[in-house]
Amino acid sequence: MTVDWQQAALYLWPIGIALAVGLTGWWLLMALTRRLKGRDYRRARIARVISRPLAFALPLLLLIPALEATPLQGRWLDQSLRLLHIGLTVCVIWLLVRAVAAGERAILREHPMEVADNLAARRVQTQTRVLSRVLMGAIILVGVSLILLTFPMVRQIGTALLASAGIIGLVAGIAAKPVFGNLIAGLQIALTQPIRLDDVVIVEGEWGRVEEIGSSYVVVRIWDERRMVVPLTWFIEHPFQNWTRRSADLLGTAFLWLDYRAPIAAIRAELERICADQALWDGRVCVTQVTETTEHTLQVRLLVSARNSGDAFDLRCIVRERMLDFLAREHPQALPRTRAELLQQPDPGLRRQGPQPVEDVRSPGAEDGAPATPPEPANS
Repeated sequence: MTVDWQQAALYLWPIGIALAVGLTGWWLLMALTRRLKGRDYRRARIARVISRPLAFALPLLLLIPALEATPLQGRWLDQSLRLLHIGLTVCVIWLLVRAVAAGERAILREHPMEVADNLAARRVQTQTRVLSRVLMGAIILVGVSLILLTFPMVRQIGTALLASAGIIGLVAGIAAKPVFGNLIAGLQIALTQPIRLDDVVIVEGEWGRVEEIGSSYVVVRIWDERRMVVPLTWFIEHPFQNWTRRSADLLGTAFLWLDYRAPIAAIRAELERICADQALWDGRVCVTQVTETTEHTLQVRLLVSARNSGDAFDLRCIVRERMLDFLAREHPQALPRTRAELLQQPDPGLRRQGPQPVEDVRSPGAEDGAPATPPEPANS
């Protein structure tokens, strides 16, 4: 079998030149990516985002005119060009996803949450994270759809589905309800922001912080380091507590149950002294109030304020501990106690006395008639 080199040259020269130029460009772009690794200025970050997808797209892009310049015709040419177009589409999808991720990182870098008042930063980070994930998902979905539509069989199936869109659409809508429900819920959370990253929330009776907002779920870090994974739709359909919706400032309460002899003025002065000595107190609220009384004790509420929920919890614990120590040292009679009174039994030898006169014990405004009057003595 002899090889027709003249005919082979018609294939080798265009494809060889395209591969040589494409692979040279690939090597240069990958070398540029490795060289810019670790650089943190804007042009280096942009170059890192573009260089890697472009390195793989360049040889594919050059092979398209190279194949068209060969004598290849018919089905083989169509199939080869389809594969190259699919590869280019994948590279474009990759580039767009990397660009969205790079934009997300840039916005997050400009709005750090490691500051005292991070309300605005948490708002921006929440919107950025949720919207970037929705945008990435949309890019991938559109890209995969375009790739599938390059196949004639898929186009025929799509035409058949459109022809029977009534039943198929209903079934697909029911099947995809969780997916689209979470997608819409993610957009609602990004725009209205009932929760944000690092928000303090009470979910299903658990206290925690919003650690992550994904495309379909929210991760809440519970105070004891557990993680609660909650679907996005749950935050749209159920009520929950958000302690940092407008600001991180909180009021914390500590309740004491004390004896009626408790010195409220001394307790109020001691609370002010405890707050003044604590850096956790933000200087806004330091109040002592008697909020309830029972037949045995007083309920005293110690109300203090702090910059955030963590400081408020620690400050409440400190106030309880130091106030109890103060009362035990200085005013032990203020601590609650149980009293018992011994009654002296009457002497059975004493003569029983007659009935004592009954005083008027009727309540004011009684509606059962006038007070009864004793009968007058009969005239003898």
